[in-house]
Amino acid sequence: MLLTDGGEPLGAAAPAARWTVEQVLALAPDDASRKAGNKLGASASWSDTGLDGTGAVWGLCKGSGSKPYRTVVDTTGPAYRCSCPSRKFPCKHALGLLLLRAADGTAVPAGSPPDWAEEWLAGRRDRAEAKARPAAGGDGPADPVAARKRAERRAERIGGGARELEQRLTDLLRGGLASVEQAGYGLWEETAARMVDAQAPGLAGRVRELGSVAASGPGWPVRLLEECALLHLLDTAWLGLDRLPQPLAATVRTRVGLPAPAEGPPVRDRWLVLAQYDTPEGKIVTRRIWLYGGESGRTALLLSFGAAGRSPGHALPVGVTIDAELTPHPGSGRLRAELGERFGVPEPAGTPPPGVPVGEAITAYGRALGDDPWLESWPVTLRDVIPVPGVDGWQLVDAQGREALPVTAAALSRPALWKLVAVSGGGPLTVFGECGHRGFDPLAAWPAVAPRAGLAGVETVPLI
Repeated sequence: MLLTDGGEPLGAAAPAARWTVEQVLALAPDDASRKAGNKLGASASWSDTGLDGTGAVWGLCKGSGSKPYRTVVDTTGPAYRCSCPSRKFPCKHALGLLLLRAADGTAVPAGSPPDWAEEWLAGRRDRAEAKARPAAGGDGPADPVAARKRAERRAERIGGGARELEQRLTDLLRGGLASVEQAGYGLWEETAARMVDAQAPGLAGRVRELGSVAASGPGWPVRLLEECALLHLLDTAWLGLDRLPQPLAATVRTRVGLPAPAEGPPVRDRWLVLAQYDTPEGKIVTRRIWLYGGESGRTALLLSFGAAGRSPGHALPVGVTIDAELTPHPGSGRLRAELGERFGVPEPAGTPPPGVPVGEAITAYGRALGDDPWLESWPVTLRDVIPVPGVDGWQLVDAQGREALPVTAAALSRPALWKLVAVSGGGPLTVFGECGHRGFDPLAAWPAVAPRAGLAGVETVPLI
């Protein structure tokens, strides 16, 4: 069975980017795929390998059967096709092929793709061209009157759910927070189900989070009261939506779970891929990819989702730079964006964001809270900070030793924290991450050294 997955291809004929081993491993859907791909990253496993100027890489990999697996990767997507039966994207063979090229620049020679690879690549090009052409005919535009009525019905349902949630929060506070431990998680799950019925998945998600606060350790009543207050604020904001400024109203709609399409003119820039990580959320896996525009100075977030064992749609190696257009979504500081047309192939190096001092990072998060009170964190790049151990964990301290940010508990449990310490070696770093009320979560770092000859920037070190 032939499987395929990935974005649309590019038509540019530039040298294919040679990614680093870490960039390739960042594409793996799970740890098992990383380990299996590592085993296949040697020349002994491959034959008839090749690459061309459009970003395509191909090869035949030995398998358990008599016929080798046919593997081809379009690095401009990236997108993958393999004749193996795996339902993971990328599969271990695609990872092995990219790791082979990453480890040895001569192992995959330049050439023309074989027929089986060219057929798939040509199909991708045809689909991209068809997508770019204006649609002819079709069913015509959707009925605006019917769409407005559907939106009004959903708004009424969400309003009913918000009023019911307000009553439940009132009953909770009247009965005392101590009763939460006795009620157990069932109370919250039943309330969340009511919010799902009201077509307010954002409210449902926040209610489910309340159910875990009572088991979060000492001080949980304070944290529960804070979360209840934020949920009350979201309820009342929705019920008074027509009185809010437009940017805040857009944020509230997003927070309760209404989709907000990308809008406005696209921003073309050379976007450096800062970080990519997956977060399980029930049966759905959410992938977050952070980008930084070298010319615009903007930070952008790409979100994609995967379900039923499938990886999320987007996958970009950390540290590459892509020339592309992004269209922002409304609300939440306009961080979230949709990836549009790309120009040329990804390049393997880029200049990191300029960075700010620790104090300015905290100020930036504070300003962002003014626009979105429900914001957990804000993307910032810290300049000239040193990881230093403390009594309660690690901190990122500025080079002068005057200001510091604590590293979040989640980051302390990841092995990449030691990579950050090793890269620093006691010296200052530039570190990108998410700054929030729980501290700073480092996601990428750049050593304070001059770039190597022939490279356009300093290599990005992923920390997640």
